[in-house]
Amino acid sequence: MIPYGRQEITAADIDAVVQVLNSDFLTQGPVVPRFERMVADYCSAGHAVAVNSATSALHLACLALGLGPGDWLWTSPITFVASANCALYCGAQVDFVDIDPHTYNLCPGALERKLIEAERAGRLPKVVVPVHLCGQPCAMAEIHALARRFGFKVIEDASHAIGGRYQGRPIGDGRYSDITIFSFHPVKIITTAEGGMAVTNSAELAARMALLRSHGITRDPALMTREPDGPWYYQQIELGFNYRMTELQAALGVSQMDRLDGYVARRHQVAERYGRLLDGLPLVLPWQHPDGYSGYHLYVVRLQDAGEGAQRRVFERLRAAGVGVNLHYIPVHTQPYYERMGFRPGQFPEAERYYRCALSLPMYPTLSEADQDRVAAALKEALR
Repeated sequence: MIPYGRQEITAADIDAVVQVLNSDFLTQGPVVPRFERMVADYCSAGHAVAVNSATSALHLACLALGLGPGDWLWTSPITFVASANCALYCGAQVDFVDIDPHTYNLCPGALERKLIEAERAGRLPKVVVPVHLCGQPCAMAEIHALARRFGFKVIEDASHAIGGRYQGRPIGDGRYSDITIFSFHPVKIITTAEGGMAVTNSAELAARMALLRSHGITRDPALMTREPDGPWYYQQIELGFNYRMTELQAALGVSQMDRLDGYVARRHQVAERYGRLLDGLPLVLPWQHPDGYSGYHLYVVRLQDAGEGAQRRVFERLRAAGVGVNLHYIPVHTQPYYERMGFRPGQFPEAERYYRCALSLPMYPTLSEADQDRVAAALKEALR
C-alpha cells in the first residue's frame, strides 16, 4: 500500500535522539529551547512555545487570548476537529465560516458577510482561526483587515504549512495574526513523532502559553504571591496542563529542521508531476493562489463527476489497487457531536460540496516516480 503520507527518518535524526538518550535530560533540558529558537528564527517571529501536539498549542493559544465562557470562536468547517474543539475546551462556543471554492480555505468574503450580521446581532467572535488547508496560506491580509475592523483576534492554524510562504514571507511571521500554530505529526512537513508549536511576536502571550503548558507552575519570584520559602520553592499560579514536549521529540525536530526547505521543494516537484500525469482527467486539480507558496502537506483532487456513489467507488478502487488514498476532511459541523449543538447539513454548502468530491492522493517527499506513476495509473483506471 502506498500511504497518503509518510515521514522520513534519517541516520542523523536517529543520532540526534540517541544523543539525548545518553544525556542528563530526557525532558525540560536545553534541546526544547533550541528547537523553539530555530522555528522562531525560521519564521522571523519573536517567540515560540513547543508542546506535545498542535491540539495542545491551539488550546493554549485560545487561553492566552482570553477565550472563555460567553465568547465565540469561528473557524473553517473543512479542517480537523481540533481547530474547533479548542474553543470548547475553554468553555466558549463555536461557529463556522464557509470555504472558498478555489483554495478550500476559509472564505474572506463569507467571513465579512457573517461578521456584518454578527455585529448587528451583538455576537461577534473573539477569535477567528483560519486554517491553511493542505499547506496553502489563507488570505491573511484580508482576514487581518477584518480583524482590525471588527475587533477579533486571529490564530493561524498552520498545522499543514510550516515551510510555506505568504506574500513572500514565512508563514508564522505574525504580520497578520496574533499566534500561529504548527503540527509535527509524522505525516506533516517535519516531524517530532507527536508535537506542536505556537509562534507569536508577543512576549506576553508566549510567557502565558509557556506557563500554562507546565501546570501553571512558576519558579520566578516576581510572579509569586508571597516570598519563597527557599531555593526549592515553586508556586502554582494558574490552572495549567502537562503539555510539555520532551527533549527526544525536540532533538528529532532540530534535526529535521535542517531539511525543511528541501522537503517543501520536493513536495512541489511531486505536485507539479501530478499535474502532468493527471492532465486531461475529469478532475479538478489543486489551484495555488499567486500570493502563497504552499507547504503542500496534502494533494487534494476533486471529481468533476461526483454523482451518486462516484466518490466512494473511486476511493475503494484506489484502495484495492494499493493506493492509500484518503479524505481531508469531513465537515466538522456534520459530526454527531456538533450536530447535537444544533448544526445541520446545508449550513455551509461550499464545504459540503467539497466533501462530496474530494480525495487526498499520496503526497510526501520520498514518494518515488514509480509509485507516483502507479497512483496516476490506478486513478485513471478507477475513473473509467
